[in-house]
Amino acid sequence: MTQTTSPRTTNQSQTDFSPILVADIGGTNARFAVATDFDIQTNSFVIEHLSIYPSANFSAFEAAIARFLNELDIDRPTRACLAVAGPIKGQQVYLTNLGWQFNAEEVKAEFGFESLLVINDFAAFAFAAPYLDESQNLQIKSGQSQANSNIAVMGPGTGFGAACLARDINGSAVMSCEAGHISLAAVTELDKQLLKVLQANNQHVSIETVFSGPGIVRLYEAMCEVHGQEPEDLSAAEIAAKAPECKMCDATLNHFCDWIGSVAGDLALTFGALGGVYIGGGILPRMTERLLRSRFVDRFSEKGLMSQYTKQIPVTLVTQENIPFIGAAACLHGRGK
Repeated sequence: MTQTTSPRTTNQSQTDFSPILVADIGGTNARFAVATDFDIQTNSFVIEHLSIYPSANFSAFEAAIARFLNELDIDRPTRACLAVAGPIKGQQVYLTNLGWQFNAEEVKAEFGFESLLVINDFAAFAFAAPYLDESQNLQIKSGQSQANSNIAVMGPGTGFGAACLARDINGSAVMSCEAGHISLAAVTELDKQLLKVLQANNQHVSIETVFSGPGIVRLYEAMCEVHGQEPEDLSAAEIAAKAPECKMCDATLNHFCDWIGSVAGDLALTFGALGGVYIGGGILPRMTERLLRSRFVDRFSEKGLMSQYTKQIPVTLVTQENIPFIGAAACLHGRGK
């Protein structure tokens, strides 16, 4: 679990900000930038000097960060925060899709940082939540967020990620978790039929089993079996491309948007997210029209005795760029370093 106090906002001047090297390290790209300031007017961090490198071009993380620092045309930042798509155990960081691993303390010493933090990419999303620009994102469920209440972030991509920004009047802390591996619950009759097929083919049917890139394929194959159709050998991208004319592809994506409403509502209850729910990841921002037409809102809200609770929670689809950078800056800056 990564924890921090609330980042400074209302009293932060623009003259005492020490630049922060921020990074978003994923299986495809290693993205680096510098948070050069905090802008009180926009209530967010100024992100500049962006560089994007294909991760496969480097044999180790140290080579990637060295490349960025060598090409940086300003004084090197003395502070750094890295958002990574991989597990962090103490000071050891593992990026399994790349075969990279590094020790945070050793990187700190090698590159001369006064402070260095490494956080999960969805923890960065949670840290960024208070600084998002409403005009750049899409509200998919209206509601009334409560000040100083918890915020949940989640989303399907290569896998399924989630985290919580826990808040009260004294400050805040980010709670990372493995919510993607929670057992997936069925609500409707179709859910139950699909779940039965999925359970026959998977040892454990988790949220991520369905709500991820590979999960779309599993859901499509299960949908075909439930309807007595022979599935084609399609990737997630091909299912999306064929959806307009393929009945089973269309039904798969529709149900993906419906069912994830129940999942999001469950996690909103789990985290007590009266401050709102923010959905990111690489999949749903590409399906906005379908998501808005779906039963997402109804299924998010339909929670029996707790339906009045979930009905008041707003849900935002985050399409704004540079979220990991904003979150990394907020994480380190919030520690007052």
